[in-house]
Amino acid sequence: MRPGPHNLITDVPGLRVGHATDEAAGTGVTTVLTDGAWVAAVDVRGGGPGVRETDTLAPENLVPGVHAVVLSGGSVFGLAAADGVVARLSMRGVGLRLASEGKALPIVPSAILYDLSGDGDKDWGETPPYRALGLASVDAAAEEFALGSVGAGRGARAGQVKGGIGSVSLDMGDGLMAGALAAVNPVGSVFVPGGEIYWAWPFEIDDEFGGRVPDGTPLAHDPMPAEGRLTRPQAGTNTTLVVVATNAALDKGEAKRVAMMAQDGIARAVRPAHTPFDGDIVFTIAGGTIALPADAGRQREIARIGSAAADCVARAIARGVFHAR
Repeated sequence: MRPGPHNLITDVPGLRVGHATDEAAGTGVTTVLTDGAWVAAVDVRGGGPGVRETDTLAPENLVPGVHAVVLSGGSVFGLAAADGVVARLSMRGVGLRLASEGKALPIVPSAILYDLSGDGDKDWGETPPYRALGLASVDAAAEEFALGSVGAGRGARAGQVKGGIGSVSLDMGDGLMAGALAAVNPVGSVFVPGGEIYWAWPFEIDDEFGGRVPDGTPLAHDPMPAEGRLTRPQAGTNTTLVVVATNAALDKGEAKRVAMMAQDGIARAVRPAHTPFDGDIVFTIAGGTIALPADAGRQREIARIGSAAADCVARAIARGVFHAR
């Protein structure tokens, strides 16, 4: 299996990604747009999440799919980015319609990371920039997009180094694609002790984050590597936000299982992960164009997609830091 042509989540057909970055404020927004109402699910493992519309995605709930997923800096202020995305998509006629002449109602779950202690002017009074950034992120959406310190990754940090936006894809054969996009802002370290080799190195393809591998020296077993330590970590100030995508035809319960499996990618790439100080979240979105078997082989395919998604998440996290640095 190899990456798709761009090695980005948009190698999954039907997706576009847009960044909007406020350099003066040192923050930004990243939006993943779908070409219809895609089946979606979410799995939350961190102790300090910040979210909007995640309960909508529960398998027992009515709404069948989403029209975008928004990742934003700004902590609680960043949740307003989804307002801008909803407004722009509705004006374009994108969304559910509950009446024949009613407004389009876009379903746009979102999650935020904390970047308020970074560089940039956060003295925005009663007009935080996030709604405007949400609007701009929709306008910027394209199949090709930048990685590193852009969009939601502009003010991110990964332990004590710069974090950022990372993305990868994987061609699973027979038209089936998987991909991931990560906004990398964890309290833990993405590096093996020494600070040069990524924990995700076994999953790297084509030197996509530098191609460095261990030299055989035994690894330290410090549960909090020095490269990841913060002087006074605080709950809610760090997180890894992830969107994984596939063009498989999943139902909401199956998408939830893929999201749960994909969380392993965070644990493979960040040490420690899922701490009380993080808000680690994985969204799964599924385009539904590739049918899966209806017999017992279906569960094997779900397992294969979830495993691929976890590998993609690990790669995307390392790639986000690599490009940010």
